Amino acid sequence: MREATTDDLTGADPTGPDLTGEDRAEWPLRPWLLAALLGGAGLLVYLASGGDGPDTRVPWRAAVVALCFFGPLVFAFTLERGRWKEPLAFAALAGAVMAGLAWRAVAGAESYASPQYGFLAGVIATAIALPLFQSGFHRTRFATSYPLVHGHAWDDAISAAGALAFTGASWLLLLVLSELFHLLKIDILRDVMDEGWFGWTWSGAAFGAALGVLRNEARIIGTLQRVVMVVMSILGVPLAAGLALFLVAMVVSGPDVLWQATRSATPVLLLCAAGAWLLVNAIVRDRDTQTSSSRILRGAALVLALAVLPLTAFAAVSLGTRIAQHGLSPERLWGLIAIAAATAYGLAWLVAVARGWRSGAWRERLRRANVHLAVVISAIALFLALPILDFGAISTRQQLARLESGKVSAENFDYDALRWDFGNAGRRALARLAKSDNATVADLAQVAAAQTARTWRGFGRPVRDAADINVRLQPEDPALRAQVIQYLRANQWLCDTYCVALDLGRAANGAREVALVTGSTYQRVQFPSAGGGVQAPEVTPAAVPLTPDSAVEVRTIERRYIMVNGKPVGPPLDDAAQPLEGAAPPR
Repeated sequence: MREATTDDLTGADPTGPDLTGEDRAEWPLRPWLLAALLGGAGLLVYLASGGDGPDTRVPWRAAVVALCFFGPLVFAFTLERGRWKEPLAFAALAGAVMAGLAWRAVAGAESYASPQYGFLAGVIATAIALPLFQSGFHRTRFATSYPLVHGHAWDDAISAAGALAFTGASWLLLLVLSELFHLLKIDILRDVMDEGWFGWTWSGAAFGAALGVLRNEARIIGTLQRVVMVVMSILGVPLAAGLALFLVAMVVSGPDVLWQATRSATPVLLLCAAGAWLLVNAIVRDRDTQTSSSRILRGAALVLALAVLPLTAFAAVSLGTRIAQHGLSPERLWGLIAIAAATAYGLAWLVAVARGWRSGAWRERLRRANVHLAVVISAIALFLALPILDFGAISTRQQLARLESGKVSAENFDYDALRWDFGNAGRRALARLAKSDNATVADLAQVAAAQTARTWRGFGRPVRDAADINVRLQPEDPALRAQVIQYLRANQWLCDTYCVALDLGRAANGAREVALVTGSTYQRVQFPSAGGGVQAPEVTPAAVPLTPDSAVEVRTIERRYIMVNGKPVGPPLDDAAQPLEGAAPPR
């Protein structure tokens, strides 16, 4: 007896129109409405950001920018004639969620560990939820037709790509027109193109107009979707053959080589699993009636479906090996989540093939698994995006446990990660380690805590001891020397071989100001009198190359300037026209 299919459950005609929106009526007003909607949204993004766009570092501005960007964009993809209330509510919800995540990512850039990953998880949750909403999942739940979900997903992807291409073409047209009018000495178009508000408004309007046109041409998009899937399905054959050979080679030679390449193995394996996932869906399509009749392509789809699980399993072991070597970090925790999601697909597809192999229904079971997993992954991504789990705190606890148990020595412990990668939880732990009874732990923790910029020890160079730093202090001051040495230990890219620390006296705020002179630059650094660390240095070109025999001094030299209203304009004339005796002092 034939198993019940999705079309049987939903009452859809299996020979009916493709679910790429072909049954959606054309709406002539749609391109104009979406152009006005997204053009206005682009202008609001510019105004809300203060002209900085998405690069704004003000939390409330970042939240408003995300709301004005994601809300109208989601509304543009879901708006239909005579149906705007539900799309508006969904778009407002998506915009509010992304606004909150943007605020957290900017406001908590120093407090939270890798807040950008939480924002990206929100983007993924929104992207997955979009075709589910368009398919009416909020009404039909898991009885939603897979062709409907799959069709909307491809429809959105192709429409977005086409709208982006049109936006680029529209800017090219503006460029040509601006050059055309420039021949007549009319530069109005050139000038307005340089304005930030115009760029955001024009790009939004162009994208909205193109999106509206493409959403009106649902039959063309449906045809293009089928063409894309047919072309992509051809790639499934070489990928299936390559993965099969790889898995056989792994069984024969053993995975030892793979475990040694832990830095690259995990992303490569996940990339192959993602490619297999994409090509399987391109081959099996929406229904069995649309699946290619080629036995080679069907066989390739079966091989690829079965290959996803072992690929993700190898990726999990590869990442697990790296975690065993170096411990947890926020990035590795996010990697574990990505592997878990990929493994869920691999396991679900294996079950689908096992249960539907004899009856020939494995492809339909695979399609249903896609819908269920899309819902689950969207919900998990949203949960992880919210400030519920602190990956920095989790990683900090595990790293401290490794240090306390002796699994990692005090010299090899990554104190820099606590300072820069684990958020407030890592910095609090670093402050506790700085007071440790273990002299080595306390010393290295203090060095890491004093860093003003991230020190990358990619060449295996350990933290320098005080005796290894070759610095000459002028004039000599033991207390100041100790501060300079501690600063140079924390900022290892300075004074790599030899430098001179020139005491410039007290700054206006009472801090001791020192010029660190090296072979190519000098930096003015302020040392507060009590606590507070070291202020950000000022980098200035050095006068001459520095050697141990160099005489370093501060000299006042009179120079000539052009003055306007009592203020100098431009560089001193003496630099260009009249050579001075001796080296020019730092500026």
